Amino acid sequence: MLKDLKVTQFLEELSSNSPTPGGGSTAALVAATAASLTCMVFNLTIGKKMYNEATPEIQSEIKLQLEKASRLNAVFIELIDKDSEAFNDVMVAFKMPKGTEEEIVKRQVAIQKGYVVALEVPLKLATTCYGLYASIESAAAYGNKNAISDAGVAALMLQSAIESAILNVKINLSNIKDERFKEKVIAHCNKIINDGITRKEEIMSLVNKKL
Repeated sequence: MLKDLKVTQFLEELSSNSPTPGGGSTAALVAATAASLTCMVFNLTIGKKMYNEATPEIQSEIKLQLEKASRLNAVFIELIDKDSEAFNDVMVAFKMPKGTEEEIVKRQVAIQKGYVVALEVPLKLATTCYGLYASIESAAAYGNKNAISDAGVAALMLQSAIESAILNVKINLSNIKDERFKEKVIAHCNKIINDGITRKEEIMSLVNKKL
């Protein structure tokens, strides 16, 4: 499992001539890093003076967002392997026999299905990533001021993960023939990117004011 590799082992696999792991697994790893940084900010906040002096509502918000970031982190870690597994379906489809007309048709159908499955994983990643912005925003607003830069790094990495995941959606989408499906997915992707940029910039503005 990719998620169980040491950092150096993962990077070695990533730099090999194998198509997996690739950009999709890397995007999931980056998202997990953003979530981990967010959790760190909260864990460096809980129990400290600023936390103890905060209102019960703010304390509750911090705990709630820490739990949410932890849950999303687990999802991102699972998607590191899911992305590679999904693309393997495409490679299997390409290896199907094509000696007869019937085999050619079956192979083409399998390839199309494979690409749909392959894009579903990075699409899920991008969509799930956007949900982490609420936690990062809380970390920037209420977190330990000595870790405010880490909240900023989390926001930057999260947007990178979103846009990286969507690149992997689009590369698979380019091989799909259903134009209506493609238009729908692209519109969804563009919205996630644009909404993400807005959230990232809001968080970075808050972070930079506190530095």
